[in-house]
Amino acid sequence: MKGGEDMDKNTQKIIHMVSFSLVVIGALNWGLVGLVNINVVELILGSWPGLVRLVYALVGVAAIYIAVTHMNDCKICSEKKV
Repeated sequence: MKGGEDMDKNTQKIIHMVSFSLVVIGALNWGLVGLVNINVVELILGSWPGLVRLVYALVGVAAIYIAVTHMNDCKICSEKKV
């Protein structure tokens, strides 16, 4: 059983890291759009509009995942109050 639990934690860690990375990329992209009107995702993938939409959708799903799992993953938020 222990091997299955480790595999599950490793999978969760990978999903968390990918989701966090996508959220950071999305936030940086929107920051650039707001500050200097440069959309890096469209600059890189502009000739493939379907892929641009897929990236935006993945960033959105990642944000939902991070929001839902934040309390369990965050060391500060999960601290017990004294």
